[in-house]
Amino acid sequence: MTQPLLVGAFLAALFYVLIPGPAFLQLLGIGAGQGRKAGAFFMMGHLVGDILWSALALVAIVGARTIGTFVFDLLGLLCGFYLAWIGWSAVTAKPKGDGQALVTVKRPFRRGLIFGVTNPKGYPVALATFTALVAGSAGALDFEALPLLLSVSFLGFVTADLILVAIIGAGAVRRFYRAHERLIVRCSGVLFMGFAAQALWHATPGLLGWRKA
Repeated sequence: MTQPLLVGAFLAALFYVLIPGPAFLQLLGIGAGQGRKAGAFFMMGHLVGDILWSALALVAIVGARTIGTFVFDLLGLLCGFYLAWIGWSAVTAKPKGDGQALVTVKRPFRRGLIFGVTNPKGYPVALATFTALVAGSAGALDFEALPLLLSVSFLGFVTADLILVAIIGAGAVRRFYRAHERLIVRCSGVLFMGFAAQALWHATPGLLGWRKA
């Protein structure tokens, strides 16, 4: 096991989490609206998906057979409907009372868990990120190295999660969010619905057999 390979795995996991996407937008709303604790629970749930997709990516890089496209198309369909529901809820959200957040997630851990494991882009993004940063040490990659690589990747995920939670829960960020909460929530809802449309657009042809080989 070479040091560049370990450093590459750590950085791949770090960048995988820090790249903005649907989960980042959801964390912004939860962390800034409900505080660091709720944001931390969301990221703890999302960590399950991070580990799942990175493990599959590393297995694919080592050379194992990858999961068929049907699984990812099905996940894409489910994720599309889920994101559409979240987006519509955000667009139509109404204040629940003075001083209360416009959108409140009662179970942030469960929301993060669902986000993490149903993200159809989790695998390709993880595959691209890990390939870019560990492919240079491909000669040292084998199945015996996977447990250590996953352990290092886990440290990268946790480090990135701590960075995001610290930023999202900062006083200045929370004050800015509260001052412009309605606009941010509405715009985030529209973006979520856009992500949903994109997921459905890519998943439906494969499930219906319309996609060309």
